[in-house]
Amino acid sequence: MTAVAILGLGAMGVRMAGRLLAAGHQVIVWNRTPDRAEHLVEGGARLAASPAEAAAISECCIAMVRDEEASCAVWLGEGGALAALPEEALAVECSTVGPAWARTLSARAASRSIGFLDAPVVGSRPQAEAGELIFLAGGDAAAVEKFRPRAAEMGKALRHCGESGAGAAAKLIVNGLFAVQLAAMAEMIGLADGIGVDADRVLPILSDTAVFSPAMRGAGAAMLAGDWKPLFPIDLVAKDLRLVADAGREGSAATPLTALAMQIYAEARDAGLGGDNINGIVQRYRPAC
Repeated sequence: MTAVAILGLGAMGVRMAGRLLAAGHQVIVWNRTPDRAEHLVEGGARLAASPAEAAAISECCIAMVRDEEASCAVWLGEGGALAALPEEALAVECSTVGPAWARTLSARAASRSIGFLDAPVVGSRPQAEAGELIFLAGGDAAAVEKFRPRAAEMGKALRHCGESGAGAAAKLIVNGLFAVQLAAMAEMIGLADGIGVDADRVLPILSDTAVFSPAMRGAGAAMLAGDWKPLFPIDLVAKDLRLVADAGREGSAATPLTALAMQIYAEARDAGLGGDNINGIVQRYRPAC
C-alpha cells in the first residue's frame, strides 16, 4: 500500500482519487472546498487541511487543478505541498499547464532532491472513471518508472515524452489540434446551413471519409444533437489555447491557426458559452441550436 495525495478534487481529481482508493492505497485528499471530499472520506480517504499536510505524509503527491495560478498555489503558496514533501517522494503535476511552468516546478523540486514529473492526461471524466486515461510524462526516466504503477491504476498508458516540460507540451499539442478541428467542423456545419445543405445528412457521410478523425466523429454527432454537457468546457479550451500560443512565442514557433481558434473560443466564452462543452462552439455558427 502506498500513501498517495491528490490535490484538487474537480471532475478529474475526484475520479483519480477514487481509482486509487479502489486499488487499496492510503489516499490523502485536499481541495479548496472541503465538501468535495465527503464521499471519498466515507470511502476511506483522509482529508488534509492544506496541500502541505497532504504532502507531508505521502510517497506520491499528485496535483490536478484548473490552471497555472492554482498550480502555483498548491505547490509553492502558503501551505504549499512542495516544501512539505518527504525525501524520496514523487511530485506529479497532472494539470494542463505550460511547459515553462512545468520546468519551473521541476527545478524547484530538484532543489530539494524531490522527483518531479509533469504528467497531464488525455481523456475526460468517462476515461478517469474507467481508469482509461493516458498520461503524458515529462521528466527523467527513473521518475517515470516510479510513477508507472500509480498511472496504471488510474489509466491505460503512460507515455514518456522527454525531459521536464515535454509532457506539458505534448498535452497542449493534443488540445490545440482537437480545438482547431472542432472549430473548423462547427464552421462547416454553419456553412451547410447557410447554403441550404442538410448537415444532419452530410456529416454521417463525411464520417466515412478520411478527412474525419475519430474525435470529429463523436463531437460532430454531439453538435447535431445539441448535447454540450461540460466534459472540456469552452472556458478551459480558451485557457489552453492561450497556453499553446504562449509556448509558441517562447519557442519562436508560428501558431496562426491556434491564434484564430483562441479568438473564436474566447468570443464564445465571452458570449456566455464558457460552461458548455467544446462541441458547443457550433452555437456560434448555428444560433438555432
